[in-house]
Amino acid sequence: MFQTNDIRGVAAGGSGQLALELPALRQPPPLRQGFGNKGLARRGGPFANLDLVVDLGQRIGTRTWFRGLFTCGALCYGAWSLAPGIQPVPGASPAPYTDIQLEAAETVSIQPMAYGADTGRRMAATDAVEPLSQSPERPIVDLRATLGRGDGVATILQRAGVGGSEADHVATLLASIATELRPGTTVDIRLGRRPDPAQARPLERLAFRARFDLRVEIVRSGAGLVLNQIAIRVDETPMRIQGRVGASLYRSARAAGVPARVVEAYIRALNTQVQVPAGIGSGDLFDIIIEHRRAATGEIETGQLLYAGLVRSTGRSLQLMQWASADGQSQWFEASGIGRQTGGGMTQPVPGAISSSYGLRMHPILGYARMHRGLDFRGGQGTPIVAVADGTVARAGWAGGYGNQVRLNHAGGLSTSYSHMSRFAVSPGSRVRQGQVIGYIGSTGLSTGPHLHFETYRNGATINPRSVRFVERAALSGSDLAAFRNRLRNLLGTPVGAAQAQRPATGAPRITG
Repeated sequence: MFQTNDIRGVAAGGSGQLALELPALRQPPPLRQGFGNKGLARRGGPFANLDLVVDLGQRIGTRTWFRGLFTCGALCYGAWSLAPGIQPVPGASPAPYTDIQLEAAETVSIQPMAYGADTGRRMAATDAVEPLSQSPERPIVDLRATLGRGDGVATILQRAGVGGSEADHVATLLASIATELRPGTTVDIRLGRRPDPAQARPLERLAFRARFDLRVEIVRSGAGLVLNQIAIRVDETPMRIQGRVGASLYRSARAAGVPARVVEAYIRALNTQVQVPAGIGSGDLFDIIIEHRRAATGEIETGQLLYAGLVRSTGRSLQLMQWASADGQSQWFEASGIGRQTGGGMTQPVPGAISSSYGLRMHPILGYARMHRGLDFRGGQGTPIVAVADGTVARAGWAGGYGNQVRLNHAGGLSTSYSHMSRFAVSPGSRVRQGQVIGYIGSTGLSTGPHLHFETYRNGATINPRSVRFVERAALSGSDLAAFRNRLRNLLGTPVGAAQAQRPATGAPRITG
């Protein structure tokens, strides 16, 4: 840029143009080439024009350029030749680890800083370290053992390091509990300090869950061991789960929270009365009650199936509960007291034995020989009578000497009658299913005591009922039936679990019969 006093403006005629007259450009002083030329020039002589520092980027190939190249090479060689050599620094090298030292170093290599190392490498012991005559032991050892199949508490204690005599003493203390430990029981063991390394460690504490409602602890008190039994409060209210069958009974029950083994038991129970899945509709409702225990410590234990119910959208609903019959065998009984059927053909109307067969006999009341056209079954007053096959109720009322009688029409021209009833459970014109309760044993009409007179007809003519094959069905009666129904009422009073399926709109099934 130029200063204002260096510019003179001149008007150029009348053209209105402005001409600028610039001063002459100042020439820069000549550059001094070389290093130290000023000092040499002051002295004069042959080296007055000698340039020691040559720019190798200019006048390439001239004598001056080659002289500069030689000078640069000579200076580099002189610096290299006068530089000191690179030699390793002498120092003491640590002795290599022995096998024992290497093993010890590997053991504590994850925490080297805790033992004074500052390089990440464990320092070997020096002469200042005094070896111990024996390594110190832990004052307390905590162990956890699991009881295996066939093991006892004495066995696992000896495996943990407890002496044989003390382990047998513990087994004697536990014998007073009178409970059998299941395989898989977890036992917490605490061993104390032993007075001599050659002796076994003493037992300080032993704790385990003996039962779902009992925890056992054995602690050392002075020189002996003391057994403490800690009772655990347990809520044993059964759990009831209800829901709709839907596309799959198994999947719906599992989705409602029923354990797999309980669903399998539920299906087996239903199979004693109906065919699964053919006899179950998607609109039916399953009703399941299972054993359920909740401890105060939070543990939950699910037990066996107690009740199997099926509320059908069409047809007769089922209420099944497991009960031990008179022969001691446990099986599923319906709410009316009727158990599982065996065999094929017609169902036996009552479970009692036959007291009078088909044929000519002396009438016990009329006193003369008379044709007995049916079978008499023994039974107590009020014992349920069931239909031997599916059919329609043709009669349900008084029939003279037969007393209260129900007559059913079946397929194939067969009919059956049930006489001397105390009361009815069906009405004329209604449909009944095989095994359904139609009445109860009594002693109405010409009868010497409570029993059932059963007759069979083919196309209106009586035939020997023994010619028809019956299905055997177990049944409860008397005090067994009363206890069964009382237990069933208690189970049906169980509320539906809060986290389970909601109660069906139709309500819980009621006991029938």
